[in-house]
Amino acid sequence: ATVRYIPAYDIDYLVVGGGGGGGGNSGAGGGAGGYRTSTQSMPTGGSLVTIVVGDGGAAAISGSLSSMSAPGLTTISSAGGGGGTASNIGSVGAGGAGNTPSTSPSQGNNGGSGNPNTSIGNPYTEVSGGGGGGAGAVGAAGIDNVAGNGGAGTASSITGSSVTRAGGGGGGTYGTTAGSGGAGGGGAGAKGADASTAGTVNTGGGGGAQGVGGTGSSGGKGIVILSIPTASYSNITSGSPTVSTSGSNTILTFTGSGTYSG
Repeated sequence: ATVRYIPAYDIDYLVVGGGGGGGGNSGAGGGAGGYRTSTQSMPTGGSLVTIVVGDGGAAAISGSLSSMSAPGLTTISSAGGGGGTASNIGSVGAGGAGNTPSTSPSQGNNGGSGNPNTSIGNPYTEVSGGGGGGAGAVGAAGIDNVAGNGGAGTASSITGSSVTRAGGGGGGTYGTTAGSGGAGGGGAGAKGADASTAGTVNTGGGGGAQGVGGTGSSGGKGIVILSIPTASYSNITSGSPTVSTSGSNTILTFTGSGTYSG
């Protein structure tokens, strides 16, 4: 039998959690899934890396986390984005907290606050929800008749091309202008009886909020990407990741759970 000696090597990774769902009744956009990227060392002799990809949240429900872990390898998890809330007529809804649980560097940003504006005519025509927080920016606050835009996501070139992920969902409104989804898969909010938009699958984008009544849209499923030196790549995987190359590295893109044996 041939024994393959595996020296220690480094893996670059990107882990994005599932995005939160948008709120109903002119509520807040869903927060983007947590976004984490760094480098981890694989130990001498190799290790089994376990990948979990979190689902996006349904309307006004937080998404679930994505993670990667292995013996000797620190467990890396990105939290699911916060769910948008339904509007509370007559009070200002605070934006959801980003970077929860706290990581360094930060895995996300806060959502924007809502605006009820009960002082002008019928308050139902003025309510506007805040935008969900994105990986790269906070969600915008709602103002009179205008819902907040979702916060922008963050770009990564781990696959060899720059791709932005983890944008926040746009807020919904009874007024004139719905919030746009943040760059990186955030779903657009809705005005009135229009339909909001779901967060884009495998970006961790937050779902857009609904305008009048009903429920918002779901958040986008997360993703995990590994960049492995081709000279060290074992070609032993489960879960059917997409395999590509970039320069001297082999790229594994997991859109569902699986493993890599290095």
